[in-house]
Amino acid sequence: MSTVDGVGLGLRFAFLDELVERSGDPLPALRWLECHPENYMRRGGRFPAGLTRLRERWPFATHGLSMSLGGVDPLDGEYLRTLRGFLDEVQSPWHSDHLCVSIAHGRASHDLLSMSFNEELVRHLVARIRQAQDRLSTPLAVENVSYYALPPDSDLDEGDFVSAVCAEADCLLMLDVNNVYVNAFNHGQDARAILTKMPLERVVQMHVAGHFYEEPDFILDTHDTAIVDPVYELLEWTLARTGRVPVLLERDSEIPAWDDLYAELVRLDALWRAAPERGRAPRSRGARGTGALTRNTGRLPAGQADDAGGMLRHGNTP
Repeated sequence: MSTVDGVGLGLRFAFLDELVERSGDPLPALRWLECHPENYMRRGGRFPAGLTRLRERWPFATHGLSMSLGGVDPLDGEYLRTLRGFLDEVQSPWHSDHLCVSIAHGRASHDLLSMSFNEELVRHLVARIRQAQDRLSTPLAVENVSYYALPPDSDLDEGDFVSAVCAEADCLLMLDVNNVYVNAFNHGQDARAILTKMPLERVVQMHVAGHFYEEPDFILDTHDTAIVDPVYELLEWTLARTGRVPVLLERDSEIPAWDDLYAELVRLDALWRAAPERGRAPRSRGARGTGALTRNTGRLPAGQADDAGGMLRHGNTP
């Protein structure tokens, strides 16, 4: 069974081979990896072979790109069957995907499109999250996304919207701290106020990343630069309230030299270790049994949460 704890790194093709070569090195700040199943399902060759090699050293969590939980197209049954088999194979303790639309009329947008924040969309998402969870053998976590224009017909704010979805679907939250920062910066909001309304007791994992300043007062969630100090500070503030939730660094392009990338992991590891411990995880619709939150269970080990064809942007490149 796979146990995810501490600080991890999002696996990308650009450094997969190098990481395989370094898999015998002592890398204490890197304790787990995350992969996009879409990049490995129904595929042969060196990348799946590299994934197998890396699984010998590190536990994995999975992060999906293609569920389109906010869409109106029926959920893809074949995709979910294949995904379930992949999750069983890699023994991911949970699977996360986004609160967004990524498919319309059978065509992929290759982006994560935000939705309106209102009760109608809450009900829509809840129904589809439950449907997806019922088809998977692994607990499902949903991720908050970045948005660049205020969604129309919104009568809830982001924190209340995400909280309502998680509560009514009884699912876990994959909290992207950088997305909260980007949204607050672009829309003149208080990131800590947004986070205070989030269901922090349901957070099972966090994402952090860098972003790009399109204009002095407008940033894009590109994951192609180093994490900035305000995001480190926001992560530290959040960890003080969640406890030691697993934290993942996403870096999708403009990949730096390994030593520079690892230095970010070391800094994140120091923040994670300074945070208070967490206790028992929450139960989710996909949760069964007790003990560590590994596949087919709904709890985290002590010290973790007490709740428990790639995209082009938002950290979703291969």
